[in-house]
Amino acid sequence: MTIYDMAREHAVISSAGSIVGWDQETYLPPAAAKYRASQISWIDSRSHDLATSDAWRAALEDAESTNSGTDPKLTANLRELRRRFNRATKLPTDLVARASAASSLAKHAWADARKHSDFATFAPHLQTLLDLAREMADRWGYANEPYDALLDAYERNTSTAAVATLFDSLQPELTELARRVVEISAARRPSLPPGPYPITAQQQLNAEVAAAIGFDFQAGRIDTTTHPFCTTLGPQDVRLTTRYDEADFTSSLFGILHETGHGLYEQGLPADDFGLPSGSSLSLGIHESQSRLWENHIGRSPEFWQRWYPTAQRYFPQLAGLPMEKFLHYLHRAAFSEIRVEADESTYDLHIILRFGLERRLLNGSLPVSEVPAAWNEAFRGLFGFFPRDDRHGCLQDIHWSMGGLGYFATYSLGNLNAAQLHAAARRDPTIAAASDRADYAPLLAWLRQQVHAHGATLDPADLMTQATGTPPTPEPYLVHLRSRMTG
Repeated sequence: MTIYDMAREHAVISSAGSIVGWDQETYLPPAAAKYRASQISWIDSRSHDLATSDAWRAALEDAESTNSGTDPKLTANLRELRRRFNRATKLPTDLVARASAASSLAKHAWADARKHSDFATFAPHLQTLLDLAREMADRWGYANEPYDALLDAYERNTSTAAVATLFDSLQPELTELARRVVEISAARRPSLPPGPYPITAQQQLNAEVAAAIGFDFQAGRIDTTTHPFCTTLGPQDVRLTTRYDEADFTSSLFGILHETGHGLYEQGLPADDFGLPSGSSLSLGIHESQSRLWENHIGRSPEFWQRWYPTAQRYFPQLAGLPMEKFLHYLHRAAFSEIRVEADESTYDLHIILRFGLERRLLNGSLPVSEVPAAWNEAFRGLFGFFPRDDRHGCLQDIHWSMGGLGYFATYSLGNLNAAQLHAAARRDPTIAAASDRADYAPLLAWLRQQVHAHGATLDPADLMTQATGTPPTPEPYLVHLRSRMTG
């Protein structure tokens, strides 16, 4: 077998694991959680065994030795397969199996702890995952601190120090901007007419919007879960999820706009290359750029709602008496919210800065797991001016730690910066700008397909951004967007 045959076989195994993982988050009966952990652990172990085998090494070396270098995609695929192999072989199968089982069990423990706002019941699971993350970091190696090794799994060739410097430079302006926007919003006192906004109507509107911006429901679907997510189960099988609030239909709608952005990226990757780097997403910072672009730059724009507000009023008649200007004030409202996924654009990155700082401390050992709630609450008060009411609204609100996703959070803000830069670059094309202004997003999606999706994982994130936008990654387009959107 060639390395390409083996990579495609590996994709079959991994995607089977994605199926049982998706089922775990959507329909799995609670009593089945323990056995599901063993199923996922077995699949992950077999996947790791294949990707680190002597046969894989030999096939990779054979392909490298015969590569003439004249085919850029082939060369890029081999370069990325080599990087992944070198990283994977540093982890023994037993460690991968333990991490997979621990995460599967932790997800259910987190869901129960969150429900009862009881961090203490989740703490042992977090400690186990933290110990495993440190063990992995030590085996991978890092330049300065363990967080470097974990961050590289999500955003390759990005250092913790570079992210910290970026956040330190952004925080003062973000804090001041958030303060101003919160004051503006408080003066407006925007609100929605009282519910209920029936879940069935929300589901119909969400599906209509997702299809209109390009999501292919012949190759995907929407389901319900505790924490919205998107996952790919195969080259023509992309699953979106959201959660519903009958008091506010926009919660599920923006969840779907966000996840549809992820889904459009997955559906736009070269399907014939599924399993190869050229058919894989590049990084979480690039992936998140797609979701934040569609959720915020498109979904919260006046042009979008010129098209969709009459449809929303048809689904929810109580909106008939609310002028669109007032509705937009509601969408652009700002407050120092406890919950990250419900945060407005001006305050969102403060939530990420908080998590990034705590994760670094957890990894370097300066923050014991038992002190996470107190550390979270104190850091939150420093950024937002008040304490979260309880663990559910504080340190237990996110699923990421239970997934073993230490090192993940920084990519959300990197995605915000990338989204603004990509959107600004796309709108320099008059055809795209004119179409978007009348809520026709086909030209924008076509541009993203060409500039982002088609490359798969064959470029480094910074190189892709430079190639797509003409300049290296920079925070300025994001700050311009926030100033314009949130302060008018």
